Amino acid sequence: MDFNKENIARFGIATKGFVYTLIGALTFMATIGSGGSKSGSNDALKFLQNNRLGTILLGITAAGLVAYVFWRLYQAIMDPDKEGKDLKGIGNRLGFFSSGVFYGLMAFSAIEILIGSGGGYGGGQESLIAIALSKPAGQAIVLIIATVFLGRAIFQMVIAYTNLYKKRIKAQNLDPKIQNLMVTLGKIGHTARGIVIGVIAFLTYRAAFSYSFEEIRGTKDAFSFLQDEFGTIALSVVAIGMMMYGIFLLINARYRDMKRV
Repeated sequence: MDFNKENIARFGIATKGFVYTLIGALTFMATIGSGGSKSGSNDALKFLQNNRLGTILLGITAAGLVAYVFWRLYQAIMDPDKEGKDLKGIGNRLGFFSSGVFYGLMAFSAIEILIGSGGGYGGGQESLIAIALSKPAGQAIVLIIATVFLGRAIFQMVIAYTNLYKKRIKAQNLDPKIQNLMVTLGKIGHTARGIVIGVIAFLTYRAAFSYSFEEIRGTKDAFSFLQDEFGTIALSVVAIGMMMYGIFLLINARYRDMKRV
């Protein structure tokens, strides 16, 4: 990848990491009674807007999310990672594309908040599911969306508990201490993210079967579900895991090998 594309990619990955770190931090703070609140991406973006230099921070974050969308779509279309056109390669590239769409919705929400027009239903994915559920074939569409979430949750666990990401980290020939740190952060972070996405999948299935807009849920409501069903300690652990996932991405943005990207 040339210099400009490489820096766009790094900026995008770092921004994603920043958002996840903020989501985890705000949620963890809420669990220990030190301010904060159980937060999804929209809540984190609004938190930035409501703080000192908020407009500047939110503007930078919105730009970073757009950069991440560009990078994901670039991966999907131009295939710099040489995923190929076999079944596995196409599946990976479709994953990049769906990721681009998801973070495109998040970027759109950030821009909406930045210009003062709100932020939709409180999150891009909730808006998408609500629109789908209102269509004639809404239940089938939402069931498909729920299954996509379930697939993403399983994939996060596969990443966490196989050598897939460990091999990629070790292939970058980093300092052993940084390698070990990234492996630890990645395992815990991907596990936490897999749990949250798995809960979102469950809640989305429930919305489909109940035909209820009130059942449409995102990350914030997944946190509430975890706290209600498993307790504050469980939520605290997952929130810390989300922070660790964000930190993993921040380090990855700095050290990731971009030669083929």
